[in-house]
Amino acid sequence: MTSQASVSSQAPGDAPADPTRRALVVGALGVVYGDIGTSPIYMLRECLKAAGGGTDAETVLGLLSLVFWALMIVVTIKYVLFVMRADNDGEGGIMALLGLAAHSETDPRRRTALVMVMVGIAGAALFYGDGIITPAISVLSAIEGMEIAAPFLKPYVVPITIAVLIGLFLVQSRGSERIGAYFGPVMAAWFAVLAAAGLAQVVQNPGVLAALSPFHAVRFLFSHGSVSFLALGSVFLAMTGAEALYADMGHFGRGPIRLDWFSFVLPALALNYFGQGALVLAHPDATDLPFFKLFPGWALVPAVALATAATVIASQAMICGAFSLTQQTIQLGLLPRLDIRQTSEKAVGQVYVPQINWLLMACVIGLVLAFGSSDHLAAAYGIAVAGTMVITTGLMALVARRVWRWSVPVTAAVLGSFLLVDLAFSSASAVKIPQGGWFPLLIGAVVFALMSTWRRGRQVLLARNSEENLPLDQFLARIDPALPRVKGTAVYLAARRATAPYSLTDNLKHNKVLHERIALLTVITERVPFVGGDQRMTAEPLDKGFTAITLRFGFAEAPDVPAALDAHRGEFPADIPETSFLLARETPVPTIHPELSRWRERLYAFVTRNAVSASSYFQIPPKRVVELGTQVGL
Repeated sequence: MTSQASVSSQAPGDAPADPTRRALVVGALGVVYGDIGTSPIYMLRECLKAAGGGTDAETVLGLLSLVFWALMIVVTIKYVLFVMRADNDGEGGIMALLGLAAHSETDPRRRTALVMVMVGIAGAALFYGDGIITPAISVLSAIEGMEIAAPFLKPYVVPITIAVLIGLFLVQSRGSERIGAYFGPVMAAWFAVLAAAGLAQVVQNPGVLAALSPFHAVRFLFSHGSVSFLALGSVFLAMTGAEALYADMGHFGRGPIRLDWFSFVLPALALNYFGQGALVLAHPDATDLPFFKLFPGWALVPAVALATAATVIASQAMICGAFSLTQQTIQLGLLPRLDIRQTSEKAVGQVYVPQINWLLMACVIGLVLAFGSSDHLAAAYGIAVAGTMVITTGLMALVARRVWRWSVPVTAAVLGSFLLVDLAFSSASAVKIPQGGWFPLLIGAVVFALMSTWRRGRQVLLARNSEENLPLDQFLARIDPALPRVKGTAVYLAARRATAPYSLTDNLKHNKVLHERIALLTVITERVPFVGGDQRMTAEPLDKGFTAITLRFGFAEAPDVPAALDAHRGEFPADIPETSFLLARETPVPTIHPELSRWRERLYAFVTRNAVSASSYFQIPPKRVVELGTQVGL
C-alpha cells in the first residue's frame, strides 16, 4: 500500500525500462520487503519455543523445512506467481482485487454485500489490526539485540524503543520521499548481511540443508502431534508482509518485485533461516536470540544498528500503507472524510493523514508498554494477516471464475489448494487469541463497526434526502422565469444526480435568487485506482441555465475539484477564483422511528462532527465556499 515510487504509461503490472527499472528494483527492496525481511530477527526463536524448546536434529530440520516450503508455497507460488497476475489497471492490493471482484458481480445487492464484507474485514479492519503490531514488534526485537552486547542496557530496551518509534511518527508529516531514497540501499545491505551471516553457519554445518526436502516438514507435522499445530502459528511469522508484494505492485511493477524476490530476498531469507538452524544444532543454548548470536562479538553492535534501521524501514512501509489505505477507503465511502495531505509533487499516492498518524503512534507505544518484549508481542502477531490471506484467496476465486473465465474444476483445484494452506495457518494462529491475538481482532472489530456504521448512516441520509427533496426535473419545472438572477457561476455539490440538493433548495427558499450559471456537481469514486483525463468529467446542459456535471476519480486519487473543473473549462467555462461553491452541512438528528440502533446513531453523529468538511476534502478555496446547515433525521 505504500507509495515510494510510481509507475506510469506502462502496461499493467510492468515496470519502466532502464535506468528507471534499476531504481524500482532497488526501491522495491526498501518498501515491499521491509516486513518480511525483518522476520528472521524473531521467527525461528518463536518456532523453537512453540515446538517445546527442542533442539534435536529432527525438530530443527522439521521447522526449517516448514519455513522453507511455506515461503515457497504461500509467498512464491501464491503471491509472486499467481495473485500478482490480478492487477486492476496496474494496481494491486486488497482494494484493487476488491474492485475486480466487485465489477464481476451483476446483482447490485450482492456487490454491496461484497464491498462491505471484503473491504470492511480484509481491506481495512484486519490490516489496521495486525499492522499496528508491525512497528512495535519489529523495532523492539531489533533493540533487544543490545542485551547481548551490553546486558546492563536491558532495563532501557523499552524506553529506547519508544524513543525510536516517537521519532519515526514525528517525521511522517514531511513525507517519505526524501528518506525513501535511502530505503532500498539500506535494505540491500540488510539482505546481504542476512545471507552472509547465515552462509557462515551453513558452511560449518552443511547437513542442515537436508531441510530443503519436504520430507522433514511432513515428518514433523505427523510425528509431533499438537506441538506441530502450535508451531505452524509461529512458522507463519515468516510470511507476514507477503501481502505487501501484491499491495505495492502498482508502485513498482510485477517485474522488479519478482526479480527482487527470486534473485535476492528469497535466497537471503533461506540462508539466514538455515544458518540459524545450524547454529542451534551446534549450540543449543542459542535458542533465546539465535539471530543475533549468528554474529561474532565485533560485529554485534553494527548488526543491531542495521537491524534497527531495517525495522524502522519496515515500520515506515506499514505506516505509509495505513495512510494509502485510509485514503482509498474514504474515497470508497467507507470512512468519514479525514485530513489528507499530499507530500510529494511526483508520486500521487504519497499522502499523510495526521489523525491516523497520531492514533497509530498511541496504539504502537501502548503495545510496547503493555507487552514489554517482542517475545510477548509475537503471541499477538499474525492472526489478522492469516485472515487477510484467506479472504484474498476467496476474492481470487471470484476473479478467476468471473474475470479470467476459469472452469470450476480448475478454480477449485488451484484456489482450493491455497485455501487449505491458508486455513491451516489461520487455525494455528487462532490459538494465539488468549495470549494477545485478541488485540488485533479487537482493533479490527472497532474499525469494522466504524466503517459499517458510517456507510449505513450515509445510505440512510441519502435516502432521507431523496424522500424530502424534490426530483431535479420537478424542481427545474417550478423555477419562475422571472426569478432574479445574479451574475456569476455557482456550483452546488449534489450527492445524487436525480435529486435537487439541500443547498440549492434552501438557498432559493431563503434568498429568492439564483446565479446566471449553475452547476450541479456530483463526485463519483470509481473502483479503479486512477481515472483517465478524458473520462474525468462529463457535463450535461439542463434547462434554465443549469448544467449537470459529474467528476470521476479513482480510489487512489486525491479529489481536487477546482483543478478538475479548471482542466475542463471547454465543457463548462468557469473562472474558479470567481465561482461560488455552495455546500450543505448536514447534522444528523434522532427520529421517532430510527433506522440505526441507538449506539450507531451516536457513533455516526460523533464521526460526522469530527469529519473534515467537504470543502477541505475536495480542496475548494475556503473564500469561495458558502455552507448551508440542515438537519437530517436518522
